[in-house]
Amino acid sequence: MRLAGRPALWSDGPVSQGTAAAYDSLAAGPAGLHWVESVPDAGRSVVATWSLSGGTVLGALPVGSRVHAYGGGAYAVAGADVWVVREPDGQVWHAGSGRRLTASPYPHGGLSSGDGLLLGVRETATHDQLVAVDPAGAGETVLTESPFLGAACLDGGRLAWTRWADGVMPWDASEVWTAAYGRDGLRDAVRVAGGPDESAVQPRWGPDGCLYFLSDRTGWWNLYRHRAGRAEPVAPMAAENAAAPWELDYANYTFLPGGRFAITAQSGPEHRLVLVEADGAQRLAGLPYTHLKPYLATVGDRVAVIGGSPVRAPEIALVATDGTGRVEVIRSHERPAGHLAVPEVIRVGSGADQVTALYYPPPGAGPAPLIVRPHPGPTHHSAYRLDEDVQFFTGHGFAVADVDYRGSTGYGRAFRKALDGRWGIADVADCRAVARHLLDTGRARPGAVFVSGASAGGYTALRAVGEPGPFAMATARSAIVDPAGWRRTAPRFQRPHAAVLAHPDAAVRASRFTAPALLVHGTDDPVAPVADVTALAAALAGRGLLQGLLELPGTGHYLTGPAARAAALAELAAYRSVLARAAR
Repeated sequence: MRLAGRPALWSDGPVSQGTAAAYDSLAAGPAGLHWVESVPDAGRSVVATWSLSGGTVLGALPVGSRVHAYGGGAYAVAGADVWVVREPDGQVWHAGSGRRLTASPYPHGGLSSGDGLLLGVRETATHDQLVAVDPAGAGETVLTESPFLGAACLDGGRLAWTRWADGVMPWDASEVWTAAYGRDGLRDAVRVAGGPDESAVQPRWGPDGCLYFLSDRTGWWNLYRHRAGRAEPVAPMAAENAAAPWELDYANYTFLPGGRFAITAQSGPEHRLVLVEADGAQRLAGLPYTHLKPYLATVGDRVAVIGGSPVRAPEIALVATDGTGRVEVIRSHERPAGHLAVPEVIRVGSGADQVTALYYPPPGAGPAPLIVRPHPGPTHHSAYRLDEDVQFFTGHGFAVADVDYRGSTGYGRAFRKALDGRWGIADVADCRAVARHLLDTGRARPGAVFVSGASAGGYTALRAVGEPGPFAMATARSAIVDPAGWRRTAPRFQRPHAAVLAHPDAAVRASRFTAPALLVHGTDDPVAPVADVTALAAALAGRGLLQGLLELPGTGHYLTGPAARAAALAELAAYRSVLARAAR
């Protein structure tokens, strides 16, 4: 049965095949705007183009990048041409003619265009290569190599790119380099920012000829300008102007006419759009969004964004920068009808140990069953936007608390680094603190508090039931179970992540469980091996603490469409079973 007034995002009945599209990789070109749009019914993603005269056209070629496992930069625009990284071969193709430009055994990503060339990152089994691809189809040339590389930009014979070493993640230690580029390759390469204790990302040549980049040298990712041999801050603020660089094509700032800028700013879970005037003055652009994806683009004097909020599904919009506050939506989903749970931002504790959560109450009053959710990543944050899972569970009478535990982004470098060597300890303590706060304030029902997470959040959930209370059950989707083993099985990009987070006692051990667990996992997961989960399931079953094991054939690390719906329905059934047992 459906609860009255609940949006029909999910149902208790047969699993539906439909789901909303997703928008990513927004960029401007001569024809208008471009982005990567998922086509759920077709099971693929394509490049979409919106012209200034109106109308959106979806491309025909399936696109996507597998570089660093998380991809990004799957297309580039050069004049009237669109070049894409085609799935599943990972090669560069001309979208219009279907002509292939590369024939490498290695996948490509991080495409960009400049000076009549295409640039891209090519990942081998051991390192990355920055390549120049001839649009005429004459092959590709390796420009430079490094353990890891970010997307490059080329303008007027000047090249800029990001690189980082083996054993580190780019949000911990990365560098911006520049060089002159000509027929004889790169000359006079020099590092202009970054180092062992600094993350420098997203280099771009500005209209004024200067190099711009984002650096966390002050403890916050802020925008800098490099000129006359030195870097100077452009818009200092106690907020994060960059997203942790999981993908290769993030664009958290964009240039506006008249020497102005637009920059995303994240403070805790909330994102804002900051407009920086030519004299350095900062002002907020009034937006109906609490979440902005890390893709900004300039269209005339307006800023294109992908924005969302707890009551608005992600949409693509053009934001005026003239102070009028006008927002023109050019691509969106149908807005959900009925009651939507809107979160309250709560903070527990104080000082460096303060933890922030988004608390979603269900309809009605009084203490409710509570689901505490540590986000995946773990170097990420809770999304302050419409979440189908949240609405599904609040619609069924559960409260939900999304926790930005220590290690989350949006709170500065020190908070982001606070999980190093303490994974499964500090994050668990923060989830427990939020649960106890909601119990103490009468918003959670005693004995009916659950913990649920996916990927790294699934690991946190499993660790959270490794000691008594307050959690009555854990749900783990696509969970990492053995951090030590994960250092060997994780994608090459993420192995240093596993190493810096882990500690000698980091493994999930069935012998420590004090509450049951539901395990949900895809059989084709390339990030977290399913064998680890099935072994844990067997051990839990032997102790009578396996609430269930849902294996999803042919499903990878990310649960979407029917797999996501099956997982949500299994999770709801598991909670109801635990609550029914407690009521006997």
